[in-house]
Amino acid sequence: MNICQSPATRVDNDRVAGTMEDICIETSFRLYLNNEFIYELIASPSQLEELGAGHVICEGLASSVSGVQVSGDEIRVYAETPEEKCITKSSESSVTIEKDYISEVVDSLVSEIWKRTGGVHCSVLFSNGRQIARSEDIGRHNTVDKVVGHAILNNIDLSACVLGCSGRQPAMMVSKAANTGIPIVISRSAATDKGIRTADLAGVTLICFARGNRCTVYTHPDRIMLNQGLRGL
Repeated sequence: MNICQSPATRVDNDRVAGTMEDICIETSFRLYLNNEFIYELIASPSQLEELGAGHVICEGLASSVSGVQVSGDEIRVYAETPEEKCITKSSESSVTIEKDYISEVVDSLVSEIWKRTGGVHCSVLFSNGRQIARSEDIGRHNTVDKVVGHAILNNIDLSACVLGCSGRQPAMMVSKAANTGIPIVISRSAATDKGIRTADLAGVTLICFARGNRCTVYTHPDRIMLNQGLRGL
């Protein structure tokens, strides 16, 4: 469960009242890779196997995962580790999407936990027109790790997937898609200059400010099948 309750005092103009508020749970976990302690992760206490598997792949620490064990506050990932960090360029993917598909991905980012707490981010993973993974977490980086981890543990081809995110897209977020071969990233929020540069160099299609029928495509728009009247994008 990602939510607990906390007593609080609510102030509304001149009215003051005691209340119980829904609050996101924050937990620290010790991450091990092949029995070697790496560092601590701060995350919501759910989808922990996915978090471990996805994190080592997204960060380029491993090329493949053979298993994950979770015990208490320890996440132990067993994986094939390269001599150097693994970097996979998404430009090799031939995936394309319809313009209307963008709003479908964004609409799926609605979070019931966020409505109750205002304290989580959300990521989704789509493949062949359907949602295959979803995560809500206090950390936007964790949500990507978790949906990628789901794909890794279920042998899903990430080069055929579209990633949807609620949070902004700096270089560290975009590099998670680049390192795993995800070709398209769609976000409701903004990108940074380094995020855009990372997407461009890695061949990732980066779409931000996706709300309703509007969006801003920063890199590699050729993966989006636009209507004839919108060729000027």
